[in-house]
Amino acid sequence: MARSRMPKFDASEVITNEIIRIIERGVLPWRKPWTAGGSSRPLRVGGEPYQGVNNFLLTMRTVMAGHSSPFWMTLPQANALDAKVRKGEKSSVVVYYGQSRKDAGGEDDHEESDDRAGEARIFRFQKSYPVFNACQIEGLPDSFFPNPEPAPEHPPSEPIPHMQAFFDAIDITTVFTGTEAYYLPPVDKVYMPSITRFQDPRNFYGVWAHELAHATKAPHRLNRDFGLSKFGNTSYAREEIVAELASVFLGQSLGFTAHTLEMNAAYLYNWLRVLRSDKGAIFKHAADAQRACDYLIARSEAGRAGESAEAA
Repeated sequence: MARSRMPKFDASEVITNEIIRIIERGVLPWRKPWTAGGSSRPLRVGGEPYQGVNNFLLTMRTVMAGHSSPFWMTLPQANALDAKVRKGEKSSVVVYYGQSRKDAGGEDDHEESDDRAGEARIFRFQKSYPVFNACQIEGLPDSFFPNPEPAPEHPPSEPIPHMQAFFDAIDITTVFTGTEAYYLPPVDKVYMPSITRFQDPRNFYGVWAHELAHATKAPHRLNRDFGLSKFGNTSYAREEIVAELASVFLGQSLGFTAHTLEMNAAYLYNWLRVLRSDKGAIFKHAADAQRACDYLIARSEAGRAGESAEAA
C-alpha cells in the first residue's frame, strides 16, 4: 500500500493567503504608525533591517501582534543565545532568494568561470524559513528589547523639516494644486494638494511618496511596465501595490506611514484581485517597491549633495 505524501509546503501560497485574509477584513495593518523598541523596521538578530517582502511581512506581523521588540530570529539563533521560544508560540514565515548555476551536464557548478557561461544555466530559487520575534522568546539579553523613543509631535498642516528637505531634493517635478494626487506620465509631473489640506502633515508626505513612486516607473527611470494601465484593470492594480509598498518602505526611513486620499472598497479590491490571481505577486511587487524606494533615496541624496556643493 503506497504511503500518502504530505503536501509540499508552498510559502508563496501560505503568505499570500495570509495577506488576503487580512485585507478581506478591510484593514491594511502596515499603515498603522508604529515603532518597536525605537525601530520603525523589523531587524535581524544582528541588527540589520529586513528588506523587500520580508520587511513588509514582518512589519505587518509586528503591528498585528503588538510586539514591542523589532528583532526577529530563527530557533537555532535563539538557542545559540541560550534562549528558548515559549511553548505554544507560532512562527512567522520569511523567504530567501538565491541562484545556482548548472552546467550542460546537469551538475551543480557554483564556481564556473565566465568562459563556460554559455554552457551553463542560472536557476533562481526561493526558500522559506520560520522566525520568531524576541517577544516570543525567553532568556534573551536586554539589548533585544531597546527602550522606545517618544513619538515626535508635529504641528498640523505645517511642513516637517527633514521630510520636506528629502522630497524637495528629488528631481521629479511636483505641482501643488487642487484636491487630487496623481502622477501624469505624458508631462512627467506629480500633482499634489497643498500641505495645508492635511491635518496630519505625515499623511501629506505619505501621499507624496506614493505618487513619486509611480513616477519611478517612467522609461528614463526604472522602466517599470505591467502593460496597458486603465483605472481598475490588473495592470493598474499591480502598479498601485508597488506604490503602496514603496511608500511603506520610504516612510519607515522618514517617519510617516503609507497614505492615499481614497481608502475604499475599490482600493482594497485592487489588492485582492492581484493576490488571488497570482501567488507570486506580493514577492515581485515588494521587490519593485524596494527598487523604487532605493531610487528615490538615491535621487534625494544626489540632489542635496549638489545643493551643498553649490553653497560651498
